[in-house]
Amino acid sequence: MKISTKKLQWLMFGWFFLFPFLPVPGYWITIGNYIGLYSIVTLGLVLLTGIGGLTSFGQAAFVGLGAYTTGYLSISLGLSPWLGLLAGLVVSALAAGLIGSVTVRLSGHFLPLATIAWGLSLFYLFGTLEFLGKYDGLSGIPPLSLFGIDLSAPRVMYGMIWLCLGGCLWLVLNLLNSRPGRAIRALAKGKTMPEAMGINTAQYKILIFVLAALMASLSGWLYAHLQRSVSATPFGLHMGIEYLFMAVVGGVGHVWGAILGAVMMTGLKSQLQDLLPLLLGSTGNFEIVVFGVLIVLLLLWAPDGLWPRIAAVWARINPPEPEVVAPAIAPDGYGDMSRRAKPAGGSLILEISEARKQFGGLVAVKDMTFEIHAGEIVGLIGPNGAGKSTMFNLVTGVLPASSGEIRFLGERIDQLGARRIVKMGIGRSFQHVHLVPQLSVLENVAMGAHLRGRSSPLSAALRMDRHEEAQLLFLAAEQIRRVGLGDYMHTPAGSLALGQQRILEIARALCTDPVLLLLDEPAAGLRLKEKEALADLIRQLKDEGMSVLLVEHDMDFVMGLTDRLVVMEFGSKIAEGLPTEIQNNEAVLAAYLGGIE
Repeated sequence: MKISTKKLQWLMFGWFFLFPFLPVPGYWITIGNYIGLYSIVTLGLVLLTGIGGLTSFGQAAFVGLGAYTTGYLSISLGLSPWLGLLAGLVVSALAAGLIGSVTVRLSGHFLPLATIAWGLSLFYLFGTLEFLGKYDGLSGIPPLSLFGIDLSAPRVMYGMIWLCLGGCLWLVLNLLNSRPGRAIRALAKGKTMPEAMGINTAQYKILIFVLAALMASLSGWLYAHLQRSVSATPFGLHMGIEYLFMAVVGGVGHVWGAILGAVMMTGLKSQLQDLLPLLLGSTGNFEIVVFGVLIVLLLLWAPDGLWPRIAAVWARINPPEPEVVAPAIAPDGYGDMSRRAKPAGGSLILEISEARKQFGGLVAVKDMTFEIHAGEIVGLIGPNGAGKSTMFNLVTGVLPASSGEIRFLGERIDQLGARRIVKMGIGRSFQHVHLVPQLSVLENVAMGAHLRGRSSPLSAALRMDRHEEAQLLFLAAEQIRRVGLGDYMHTPAGSLALGQQRILEIARALCTDPVLLLLDEPAAGLRLKEKEALADLIRQLKDEGMSVLLVEHDMDFVMGLTDRLVVMEFGSKIAEGLPTEIQNNEAVLAAYLGGIE
């Protein structure tokens, strides 16, 4: 019988959960408790850093917030530890929301430096506040009890800790396999593509920042009632770095890597502390040096972490069953998904008037003026560096216009952001493909349907969005079949050829339900038959009332497909007209098509 990777993961987790029922030494139970606590924090880091692309060294500070909140309320005010849990989560969420609203705006090396700064600030706050006991901390924290059952025994607390970890795993996995989860996975690819799909990147960055803080706070609450005392030492920068190491060693982009990393780091450190003094003596901290060397060697052998290695080996031993292709029959309620009405044929939909874009002294687009009407295919051509992609970015809101006007369906859009513009009905592909390579073709295309769903992160985590999710995936599958990639539905997008990835981007853009579709070099990398199929698809879209603005260097493809051409050179329009007119235009021939000869 084949055991899928998913089943194997939960079987391994079940073994850890049942561990305290085995006749094992109490020391092993203690190690297992700490592995569970560390795994909860590391799981939040996987979500934040590995999947969301936001590096943080300060998660230990949120562990301290959860621990100190419940400790103070339990000792000073005599409140129930369960109220301490609620209070700790609220305090951590508020602190993370405030810190995150500033921190996630940073990029590059400024982001991790900022997390170090606020992590150190909270650490010193814990150690200097009088009511928190300064560096002596708080002691006498009561044990947990549930319905009168004492949970203070280490084996009982083990079950509590791993039950909490299992709940966090279930919620995170549900969240990632959903509409909000696809938005979170897109964050690591930058801002341009997600915003063009209607994803509010700032909102989702703060969301995962808060979620990671909540998991750290939960770990701190469990730690406080396990240890029965708290002090500032375990919540310093060194522990924040160690949590990040656990995520990286286990596989920072993989949820199950959080547990594996915690097991490896905690188990290895424990074994070295026991064995090295016997071999090398107890006069120096040799375990720190050896531990560091072993971690470096481990990362050299498995730069993506241990979990991808283990998953690959298991897949060779136990090949996975073929993925079930998305259903060809629409789920109930699919017809209720909003579809945009197309404008009347021939009506004006896009009007560009004296549009200009300057970068300092460089004029990338200079006073461009042209129009697009409903059901029309317009080609935007010109030599490399002519400003075509910049013009695309002005229309789609990636860049604001320096001057001039751009109107879509009568409304001015030249100062609007990409999310507002795609919501109005302008979809696009990119000159350089923007995909999430480890996700399937189906999941990548479903990102384009983000604005057509309404599920919240909470409903997704609790699996209350399954009907809407089925609708969105069917919508994505419909577009994938339409562009001819139906056989690759569950193939990782990164494994497709470049030409297929460009076709995938068109399917994703179609999922936004556009009135106007902007295609940036869609035929690049395609073979002749694939180009012919793409041309047939674009003509079909035109027949359905959609308008297309096309940038392409393949002149045979452009001339046989477009209704009208606009030619750019050095940011300016040098010609406009029918393809036959452009082919005989002397200025165009001299500038782009090779001269009059």
